[in-house]
Amino acid sequence: MIPVAIVGAAGYAGIELTRLLLGHPSFKPVCVTSAADAGKRVNELYPGLSGTNLVFEAPDAAAIAGRAQVAFLAVPHTAAIAMTPVLLDAGVTVVDCSADFRLRDPDVYAAWYGVEHGARDLLGEAVYGLPELWRAALPGARLVACPGCYPTATLLASAPAVRAGVVTSGRVIADAISGVSGAGRGATATTHFVSVAESVAAYKVGAHRHTPEIAQGLADLGLRNPAVVFTPHLAPLSRGLLSTVYLEVSPGLSVDDAYALYRDAYADEAFVTVCEPGMQPATGHVRGSNRAHVGVVLDTASRTLIATCAIDNLVKGAAGQAVQCANIALGLPEAAGLAAPAPIV
Repeated sequence: MIPVAIVGAAGYAGIELTRLLLGHPSFKPVCVTSAADAGKRVNELYPGLSGTNLVFEAPDAAAIAGRAQVAFLAVPHTAAIAMTPVLLDAGVTVVDCSADFRLRDPDVYAAWYGVEHGARDLLGEAVYGLPELWRAALPGARLVACPGCYPTATLLASAPAVRAGVVTSGRVIADAISGVSGAGRGATATTHFVSVAESVAAYKVGAHRHTPEIAQGLADLGLRNPAVVFTPHLAPLSRGLLSTVYLEVSPGLSVDDAYALYRDAYADEAFVTVCEPGMQPATGHVRGSNRAHVGVVLDTASRTLIATCAIDNLVKGAAGQAVQCANIALGLPEAAGLAAPAPIV
């Protein structure tokens, strides 16, 4: 068994990582950390994990490096910057679920996150961990930067059309809806039950930090000069994310052509399902799983391809994708620990 650490394990993404890794055939969690909950048993804070005896520890990069071969970082931005060099120097593979190594341009990072990047020398080494689109870069990777949940769904919805060269404008509009767990474990005035129940609201309009990450991904897919208009919405769901992307396409593209592009692009992907014509993805269909469901419709009158992708923001949007990337990086079966079907209800 490969010993692993989960840093920031008390948060929603971190505890989802813990849940998945406890059932993994090749990984064994030996260390789970939480600065706020050090000393507490995992099953005390999360009784659903009653079968484990793990205890939260204070995060210490040197101590983690002495015990784990792989470290999953589920921490706020800047925290991964501080820990990653120590872990890498000790030979630990780092799978980072934070935003710290997703953006290759440190000036873009500084502009959107409000701090200078403290590990610029590692940005060129970090592999962007969206396997369905950039799998070839993952085997043997020392540092994996897992995508954000919104970019994951938005890029999966966009990729087949962009790569096929049928998108005729760099202007890409994405409207996305996420469950409240995407905001993290700490309650705020805008995320507690009374504020969220029976209500849907847009937030961080024109200013969400995933915007440059989406633009970077679209450029990597081959879209020239992407101009992204991204609007996230908060919905009264505990988990789940739906991104709807609007792409201007060539006038000669037919409805059948559009569907065939997506069907063929994802035909061999274990975790992506392209919905049959006339069907659309729903967050309930992927809840609790590492799956992504993609639907595609062509509005011929406006020459707009409307592609929609549903994922679980905590699994394919965070913890599950991290495990998927780690599997590939270490030469394990890609679906190891992730193959269970989604719950029906």
